Amino acid sequence: MEALIPVINKLQDVFNTVGADIIQLPQIAVVGTQSSGKSSVLESLVGRDLLPRGTGIVTRRPLILQLVHVDPEDRRKTGEENGVESEEWGKFLHTKNKIFTDFGEIRREIESETERISGNNKGISDEPIHLKVFSPHVVNLTLVDLPGITKVPVGDQPKDIEVQIRELILKHISNPNCIILAVTAANTDMATSEALKLAREVDPDGQRAYRPHPLTLSHP
Repeated sequence: MEALIPVINKLQDVFNTVGADIIQLPQIAVVGTQSSGKSSVLESLVGRDLLPRGTGIVTRRPLILQLVHVDPEDRRKTGEENGVESEEWGKFLHTKNKIFTDFGEIRREIESETERISGNNKGISDEPIHLKVFSPHVVNLTLVDLPGITKVPVGDQPKDIEVQIRELILKHISNPNCIILAVTAANTDMATSEALKLAREVDPDGQRAYRPHPLTLSHP
């Protein structure tokens, strides 16, 4: 499996470049309500603070995050080829070959690219942002950060924002090759978890859904 993941990543790159979704590739989708701790879970896997934070709906486009493990020798070779001096770096599909070594800049780029497509009225879009993070401290994984589940439109959000988010999440987690990481805040009754409810709709036997142990997560 470890040898297969880089091949899957290359296939993902090809399909992203040509704008096609021909086959359903393995990935881990992170699902939860707003402010449930999705960002904290993702950042714990990356080991870096790189996701936008704030109140209300922050994730407004799917973020397809490919973690690529690089060995020290490979890092030096790649660094020489790309002019990278940092131990870790990121690359977006939409910025072509630009390399980001400042993870604060990566966060700002996610915010900017989100507003470019989704606008600044807290609406959502199903057009994903593709980001690769290269680091010796990660394992090879493809993660998908999805908008947080919400019930009530805020401000000038579309009246059907709940339906839009629900359909976007279901589109991703209906993939039979997708592992569903259902994140629930520690102060939420698991019996009423919206993330688990959605997971059960596409995975009634619980073969693909995983619920991490509840943690009390704080946001800056």
